[in-house]
Parts: sequence; structure tokens; C-alpha cells
Amino acid sequence: MAVTVETLEKLERKMTLTLPVNAIQSEVDSRLKKLARTVKMDGFRPGKVPLSVVAQRYGYSVQYEVMNDKVGEAFAAAANEAKLRVAGQPKITEKEGAPEGELAFDAVFEVYPEVRIGDLAAAEVDKVSTDVTDEAIDRTLDILRKQRRTFNQKAAGASVEAGDRVSVDFEGKIDGETFQGGKAEDFQFLVGEGQMLKEFDESVRGMKAGESKTFPLAFPADYHGKDVAGKTADFMVTVKKIETANLPEVNEAFAKSLGIADGTVEALRADIRKNLEREVKFRLQARNKQAAMDALVAKSELDLPKSIVQNEIDRLVEGARADLKQRGIKDADKAPIPEDVFRPQAERRVRLGLVVAELVRANGLEAKPDQIKQHIDDLAASYERPADVVRWYYGDNRRLAEVEAIVIENNVTDFIFGKAKTVEKKVAFDELMGQNQA
Repeated sequence: MAVTVETLEKLERKMTLTLPVNAIQSEVDSRLKKLARTVKMDGFRPGKVPLSVVAQRYGYSVQYEVMNDKVGEAFAAAANEAKLRVAGQPKITEKEGAPEGELAFDAVFEVYPEVRIGDLAAAEVDKVSTDVTDEAIDRTLDILRKQRRTFNQKAAGASVEAGDRVSVDFEGKIDGETFQGGKAEDFQFLVGEGQMLKEFDESVRGMKAGESKTFPLAFPADYHGKDVAGKTADFMVTVKKIETANLPEVNEAFAKSLGIADGTVEALRADIRKNLEREVKFRLQARNKQAAMDALVAKSELDLPKSIVQNEIDRLVEGARADLKQRGIKDADKAPIPEDVFRPQAERRVRLGLVVAELVRANGLEAKPDQIKQHIDDLAASYERPADVVRWYYGDNRRLAEVEAIVIENNVTDFIFGKAKTVEKKVAFDELMGQNQA
């Protein structure tokens, strides 16, 4: 087998493969003889089908299979001999003008790029931290209390206030026509908690049971209901029932209801602090990891293999279709999804993956067993039965691989912060947790 490798452009290569015809034919004959011993055909006993009949029926498919296998083996051997790191699948086409007794093929493919990582010491990276304050614990307690609140009907003549639960009938019209989803009876919501659009929420405040009111409501341009987005509707609402919320006191009974063994408020606050600190740790890791990875990519140079980027785009498109299907979108598998929407995301993922892999290889940042165990223990600690969660992770190689990937990313993040100019920054607890306390 003669092999030549030609550079086409950047990462693209072309390899010419030649295979002896007799070797292919010999393998075809061997497979047909093996097939003849087991194939079943009408008019013949098993194992007694003439080879000529088997060849007539299955010869083309067997030859196609052998050609694929032999060319694949030849390509793998040649790539290995040339010490090429092949990215993606090669495109193989038969070539005309081969010497007598031989078949020739052109294999066009890409190789993985050389990754050049610059001086990380010259990079400046923000590293954020957050304190779990008593105020954050108090706010969490308020959330827990709201989750367990009860409601009592307000006295006759009482008005709707923030925090009340109201039951209403409403009907909205655009250009005099009721629109889909714009009418409901005995609809219940909590006032002041963002369950309704601001104009609707504010219009109900101050009303009394039995009162009706009309008001205009402008739907935001990005409203999820496309038929009404950006339009103004006229609403009529009737308040039917108003209920005031009763929040449980923070006492021993409340603590016990939340699973605190000794039932003290101090133990409850300590448990909340422990859970918040664990959540803060993971969120800080994610945010700092993003900053470190951005710095790493900015300091790296490489060409992207088009085939790997395309594979990532295909994966993202498939994920989008699966999401549409889960939402009940009809014919989601045929929905037109432009690939270019995902190209920037795919290119970043491929670039980051290649750069991280090179940094890990060059600096021995692979995940150690004790690191994997510690990460799983940390994840399991927030569950009622941590041992079961640990067994769940160790019981599946795919889940273990996902944890290993996270640990490697953490190792890379620590390495980058150890090399770069780190700027320590404090962020508010609410900002980190994505809470809007306005």
C-alpha cells in the first residue's frame, strides 16, 4: 500500500490510498462462503445454498461492506504511520487511473490543530467572593415562611393589599375581540409577587370583594404570547375573594417542621447557613471558572477543525429540536432551525475544549480519584440520604465521567488563577444568587 499525504489548507489534508484488488476479492469470497453456511433461502436446506446463488443475492452488499472495512483499516493504519491526529470522519472517494490490479482512494480529512497558549501571567482575571450574612439567612427564613403560609378570608369591606391572595374573574379584549388566554373565572394569584404583569397587579390593589374595574394593559414586545406581544388590551376584572396571608412564627415548632432534630432556632439558622454556603461555593466556582476560561481562550491561538465545529452545531440543533418536542411543538423534528444561530456557541465550545485539553495534557491537571470523591461527597451533602446519592454516581460510568469533567475544569481554573494576575472582588449575595430584592 502506497501512501501520500497532501496539505490542502490549514488543517485539511488529503491522503491517497491504494489497495490490491485480489485482497478485497479474497475477503469478499471468504465472507460469502461463511454466509452460505448459515443463510436461509426458499428451496434450499440450511447450509446447502450454492455459493453462486449466495453471491448473486448478497455479493454487492458484501463487497460494499468489505470495501468500507478495508479502506477504513488502510486509512487508520496510514494515519497512525504518519502520526496524524485525525479530527472527525474522513471523506473518502474512489480515484480513477489506479495501476492495474489496484484500487485507489482519496481521503480528505482534518487534523487537530496545534494549540498555542500564551503567557497566562500576563492575563488579568477577576475572582469574586461572597459572604453569607445574617441578612441572607433572614431572607431565606422569610422564603421558607412564605412557602408554609396559610390564608384566611378578609373581612367584608377590606381592600386588596400586597401579599394578599385574590380570586378574580377577568376578560381582556384587543380591538373589541377577546383573545386566547385573555379570559378566566375564579383565577387565583398572589398580589405583589410577580405572578401577573405589573399593570394588572397594580390595578387590582385597593379593590374590594365584589368590585369590578376596567383598565388598559400594554403587553411587552417580548411577551411569550406572540399574538398579543406589543399590543394594548382593555381588561375588565372583578374581585371575588380576598385572603390575607398568615406566616408561621420562627420558633421551635417551625424548626422541627423543617427537619431540625433538636428543634432550636439557632440550629435552624446554622443549617440554613450551611446550605447557603454550599450553594454559594458552587456558584462562585461557576462564575470564577467562566472568568478563568475567558482569559485562557483570550491567550490562546489555534485553527478550528470545521468538522468538529459542524458536529457540535449538529448536536446543538438536535438539542433544540428535543427541547421543542418536550414543549409539545408539533413536527419539532422538521422545524427549520438555522445552523448559523448556533455557530458562535459551537465555535467557542470547540475552541475551549481544545485549549483546556492542551493545558491539562501539558500540566498534568487530570482529575484524581480523591478529587472526584470529594466533589461527589459535596454534591451528596445537600440530600437527605447522601450515601444513596454517592452510590448513584458511582453506579454509572457516564455520571462519573461528567463529574470527572467538572473536576478537570476546576483544576484548570485553579491553575489559571495561580498563574494570572488575580483581582479579588466582592459581590453582593443577592447578585450572585440572581435574586432581585427590589
